[in-house]
Amino acid sequence: MSQVPPVVLSTIVCDRVLFDAPTRTNCLIGIRDCLFAPKYPVRIFQLFFFAEMTNGHDTTDIIVRLVDVQNDEKVLIEKKANVKFENVKSTVSVVLGFEGLAFEHPGEYCFQLIAAGQPLSSRRINCILIKPPQAGENAPQNPNT
Repeated sequence: MSQVPPVVLSTIVCDRVLFDAPTRTNCLIGIRDCLFAPKYPVRIFQLFFFAEMTNGHDTTDIIVRLVDVQNDEKVLIEKKANVKFENVKSTVSVVLGFEGLAFEHPGEYCFQLIAAGQPLSSRRINCILIKPPQAGENAPQNPNT
């Protein structure tokens, strides 16, 4: 296992990731930086963390964790994976799915990417409380669609 951290090119949080085998491309659906809910706690069925990395050496251990920024970066969930780099010039895509995520309160959360024991990148998710419509008001558009 390599202890040389790769270079992170991008990180994205989204609803789905589709891989097209003939073109060898990824399609990211429902890119997220905010989650809206009328009450908290709220449970989100599924989110994906997508990252592209390069300048990796051999096989590298990575950890992706979701932390509650407002609660001393309490780790809510984490996943580990091994990433294999064919050579230092190759670009590797990493996709990790997180199911049944619970967000306890509105505020700031973030996904952190750690590789070779070093924090490399983070991606913020803001949880926002939306007011339900009052009697006689028009219902607002669902911001999650």
